[in-house]
Amino acid sequence: MLTITQALHDQIVAHARKDHPDEACGVVAGPVGSGRPERFIPMVNAARSPTFYEFGSQDLLKLYREMDDRDEEPVVIYHSHTATEAYPSRTDVTYANEPGAHYVLVSTADTDGLGEFQFRSFRIVDGEITEEEVKVVDAY
Repeated sequence: MLTITQALHDQIVAHARKDHPDEACGVVAGPVGSGRPERFIPMVNAARSPTFYEFGSQDLLKLYREMDDRDEEPVVIYHSHTATEAYPSRTDVTYANEPGAHYVLVSTADTDGLGEFQFRSFRIVDGEITEEEVKVVDAY
């Protein structure tokens, strides 16, 4: 289960809406071993695409060095889908290389008639996708 604060949830959704129609992407870092998402880090989609996202190699290197210096790890890796449901694509699964991370997808398309976005979390390990419950809390 992913437990995330309302503030972080809202920041991820706002980033997805802001970057629409391109996919938004970013990371929420937390203390190593805690499993607690704390620091919101929006990234630039180097692909600048409505159907694909990628972190720029220099941005990613800087991010990992910064997290290492702060004794953090990526707890949440998020991106948006602009025209499809919030479910990992084959490409998303291929690029999922953090087995301990929660992969959050936000859809900015109304694919289910329930509103303009979905916020879902998955674990992706060795190509296996497992959806998990998302618990939004006021504070930890």
